[in-house]
Amino acid sequence: MIVKDNGNYKLLYDKSFQEAAEEWLKDCILWSKGEHPDQREYKDISTKYFWQWNGNPPDEEYYRPEWNEEERTHIQMYEDTSEGTPISPVMKTPEKLARWLTDNNASAFGGMTATYEEWLNTIKRGYSVGMIYSPETGLKPGTSIT
Repeated sequence: MIVKDNGNYKLLYDKSFQEAAEEWLKDCILWSKGEHPDQREYKDISTKYFWQWNGNPPDEEYYRPEWNEEERTHIQMYEDTSEGTPISPVMKTPEKLARWLTDNNASAFGGMTATYEEWLNTIKRGYSVGMIYSPETGLKPGTSIT
């Protein structure tokens, strides 16, 4: 878990600063050439510069560190509906994390939680959509996808 100096969690996007910066720069260059996909899709764009359309370049403070393989020893669950806030403590194994999420009724979406198996599948998959809806089942958390 990354904690700020004031003791609060540090909100992190799920990519490294280098990945985000390279992506932003690539898009900026495409924009300057008039070749960015958004310029093709939205013909009435009047902004001259990419940052006017997409915002400033990434700020390193808000991206996860570039951990090497030896440093990747634990796992933690983050929500990413907004900035990416931890919803669990750091755990040594996917199974321990799934158990903690289940036992503590961690939110899978809104007020909904998930079973141990659903959490474990989500952890092993590496992602989950926020929610799914069908007339047959109604609203369900994305962790219910198998």
